[in-house]
Amino acid sequence: MGSIVILLFLTGCANNSPNNFELSDLAKSDIDSVTDMHIQELHKLCRQLTIKLYKRNPRELAKAPAGTTVEQRLAQLFSDQRIKGFRELDGAKSTAAITLSFDEGYRGDRVFALMAGISSMLYAAYNHQDEFFILDEIDQQKLYNSARNLETVSWQLNNRKDSNGERYILSNGTASNGIRNLSYERIFGKMISLQDMMALLIADTTNRNITRVVQSAASMTFLPI
Repeated sequence: MGSIVILLFLTGCANNSPNNFELSDLAKSDIDSVTDMHIQELHKLCRQLTIKLYKRNPRELAKAPAGTTVEQRLAQLFSDQRIKGFRELDGAKSTAAITLSFDEGYRGDRVFALMAGISSMLYAAYNHQDEFFILDEIDQQKLYNSARNLETVSWQLNNRKDSNGERYILSNGTASNGIRNLSYERIFGKMISLQDMMALLIADTTNRNITRVVQSAASMTFLPI
């Protein structure tokens, strides 16, 4: 846990800096500040992944309402609609929306379904909060489960195919010169590491245990959030 202690120390120093101080910091613990940093990083990674997937799968954006842009999709993904579920997805959210994106019968925007599922799942793991304060609590098991679910999503992106043998959503691939593009996998790796680190941090500070689940990344089921 040495790296965590160092991170907390550095965060505390940053909060005490006159140039970075805000009144809201008075209501935050070091853990809250670290949690906020993790959430901000997850938002950034989700945005990057969404943009990359639309570039790789322009056919999916073409299924959206006429004139819809990637920026508009991003605005939707991080709106409060994450809690209620999107009408376009018949209210499906979290792992249900992820499952929909790999359903052969689905005719909508698969990238949107996938990212709506990922973003709402991560949002749920943080109690539907974008910012934490002293009295707020967080469940280490939800964080751990979300990391395992991300591993499952990453596997499905690379391996799930329709009845014609085509991947539902294109991501990692190999260029004509034989060089593999693993940039999507790296983004998932970063998100998984963030969730695992937060799960360990919360478990350590609250003296609660994480129930570790042995689940293959190739599993077709997701853990509850």
